[in-house]
This record gives sequence, C-alpha cells and structure tokens, in this order.
Amino acid sequence: QVQLVESGGGLVQPGGSLRLSCAASGFALDDYAIGWFRAAPGKEREGVSCITSDGDGPYYADSVKDRFTFSRDRTKNTVYLQMYSLKPEDTAVYYCAAGAIRTSSCLWDYYGMDHWGKGTPVTVSS
Repeated sequence: QVQLVESGGGLVQPGGSLRLSCAASGFALDDYAIGWFRAAPGKEREGVSCITSDGDGPYYADSVKDRFTFSRDRTKNTVYLQMYSLKPEDTAVYYCAAGAIRTSSCLWDYYGMDHWGKGTPVTVSS
C-alpha cells in the first residue's frame, strides 16, 4: 500500500524552528519527485520545496528561501523539511507529495503529484 505520512508539526513561537518528516511506504521516494506544500486558511495552496524525479533541486519558494531546508534519508525512505526563523505567516497544514515530475514545476504542479500525505499542522504564534 502506497502511503506518505507527515509528522513533526506543532506550535512554535516566532523565530523558532521545527523539522517535519515525511515517511514513505509501498514505494521508493528516490523514484519520484517529492514536494512539500502548505495550505493556510483563506489562502491558496503553496509549493514550499521540492526535488525532481531526476534528483534535481531542491527548489524553494521565495517566501521560504534561506529559512527552510529540504533533505532526505534514503535508508529510511524519508524526507525532511527543516524550518528555521519561523514566522506567523508560515502557519499552515504542511503536506508532502510524490509524483513523476522532472522539472522545477514540482513546486506548483499539484496535479502531477500522484500521492499525498494527510498533512501535519504548523502554528507559529506567541
């Protein structure tokens, strides 16, 4: 069974850090483009970071560049999103997704992502 499970979300103060994890089962993450996306109330879904199915990247949205870092552990079939200097506007539900995308369009090609996790909520507030 193909599954993506996110974890690591929570409540953090502005300026704080969190590390999100996305564990895959039923398929190898190496064979797919992997993206982190977020959805905040009243806002459009936003691509945060991704790597292509060819392993190019990671690519970052301008809003998180220099604050977020995408990484992966092939031995655990898991990817991570390390988030630093968090801001209230980073508050959202964060999702990971996998699909067969070979270009930087993995940041916005939501319909090209075949598998999605259920998300983990991140709240940045004092």
